[in-house]
Amino acid sequence: MKNKKKAYFGLPSKVIFCKKTLISNQFPSSTPEFKHNIRSKKETVYIDKNFISDPWKYSRLKKKIDFKKREKKLLRLLDKHRGKGEYDCLVPGSGGKDSCFAAHILKYKYGMNPLTVTWPPNMYTDYGFKNFKNWLKSGNFENISAKRDEGTMKLLTKLSIENLLHPFQTFILGQKAFAPKIAKKMNIPLVFYGENEAEHHNPISDNLRSLRDKSYHLYKNFSDLILGGVKVSELIRDYKVKIKNLKPFLPLNVSELDNFNLEVHYLGYYIKWVPQETFYYAAENCGFKPRPFRTEGTYSKYNSIDDKIDDLHYYTTYIKFGLGRATYDVSQELRNDHLNVDEGKKLIKKYDGEFPSHYFSELMKYYKIREGEFFKLCDRFRSPHLWKKINNNWKLRHTASNDGTDDH
Repeated sequence: MKNKKKAYFGLPSKVIFCKKTLISNQFPSSTPEFKHNIRSKKETVYIDKNFISDPWKYSRLKKKIDFKKREKKLLRLLDKHRGKGEYDCLVPGSGGKDSCFAAHILKYKYGMNPLTVTWPPNMYTDYGFKNFKNWLKSGNFENISAKRDEGTMKLLTKLSIENLLHPFQTFILGQKAFAPKIAKKMNIPLVFYGENEAEHHNPISDNLRSLRDKSYHLYKNFSDLILGGVKVSELIRDYKVKIKNLKPFLPLNVSELDNFNLEVHYLGYYIKWVPQETFYYAAENCGFKPRPFRTEGTYSKYNSIDDKIDDLHYYTTYIKFGLGRATYDVSQELRNDHLNVDEGKKLIKKYDGEFPSHYFSELMKYYKIREGEFFKLCDRFRSPHLWKKINNNWKLRHTASNDGTDDH
């Protein structure tokens, strides 16, 4: 019996791939907000003894959903909130295909008056910023964008890279905190996100829970929060960060929701949500344009393209979990029956783990991280149960194509 290799981040030591979606059980099923990057085994995607993952099972259940009935539920929800204030609902977004689709269809098909809110990217791409402006112009949407202290944003992102190899953590925290805060401030109790993030990675049961679960928007104890792998108290004491500059990254306190019945819903629960279709809709109705070149690490051009740090983020998931951006895209398209498994394997083999060179030097210079230091960080975060060094090159032990170093 072979000795088990040490698994970092609480990942399962045995790597198993879903035979339908090509995702593995190393995939994080949720992001623990305000904590470090350690995950327990139960927080990775579940794959059963027949090598079938929960995301695949849910994709089959989704085909049986009567979306006409779901739409009737949506209409009742909208009627409940329509005309109760200056704005009927709030839609977070930055002008990507999903926020374009959600805001536009709510306004022009369902007659709502949404307020759009934006937590800006770390560093806008030129085409991403154009999409943002086209979104607001095309739908005549009013928008509130966050004004944060960029020095604090820069520091927290750098710490997230150095401590967690998670370039996107700071953005995610601010993004999730911003919409409920504006909803509370503007007295708009109805918040709509697009596609349910739980649909892809969490257990099936997570998709069946109450849509009003607000847990990730709130906190109870300020001292327990960790940003960029550093306690808030240490950020204030050791890094001289002002509390007022940290607040934009922190969610509402539970007490702040007293007498405010915040409802958080996913539009993708009520109407059939197909990423390719939202792209076509956004292109036709909102002036959305795909990236002018193929996204490094995958084969697509229209997913997550507004932030220069996006590509680096997906590269770090490849380092930590052995799953890159092509795997994300392939898994999604397999669930939507737009690819077959053999095609998916070829795409993953060709593109997964491709280094994001386009913006890399610019990002390292901005965050004052030496390029050589970043590569050392990557090596430090490679889990021994996923990676093996051969002739001074790192190779995956296990792959979706069953051609890893330890697959034979």
